[in-house]
Amino acid sequence: MKYLHTMLRVSNLEDSIAFFELLGFAETARYDEPEARFTIVMMAPPGGEDTPVELTWNYDPEDLGEARFFGHLAYEVDNIYETCAQLQVAGVTINRPPRDGRMAFIRTPDNHSIEFLQKGDALAAQEPWASMANTGRW
Repeated sequence: MKYLHTMLRVSNLEDSIAFFELLGFAETARYDEPEARFTIVMMAPPGGEDTPVELTWNYDPEDLGEARFFGHLAYEVDNIYETCAQLQVAGVTINRPPRDGRMAFIRTPDNHSIEFLQKGDALAAQEPWASMANTGRW
């Protein structure tokens, strides 16, 4: 398992980018998703490009409060299906099953989200995951 990034929700994307630039971070990637109404900007310090901070800005105003600004930790896994199956057997809540062979979210006992991303290309859809409905927010 490889640590990938931490996601923070931000209320003002430009202010947040400017703040991280003051810390010496630079934008390493940007994903604009107008149909889903959000933009993601990855910011990383020099030498830390492989473990950036993900700034997620939702177009629609929302009260982020202290409980909503932290989004999730993200880890790359060798086999997303096997990882989720082992955790599910152990009683871990799978908030967003790996239906697409690429991404899943689990929940910690304190309700923090952890994202798993499949290393390399997405795996072919496989049951029971492919037809599994969301069981949580993700």
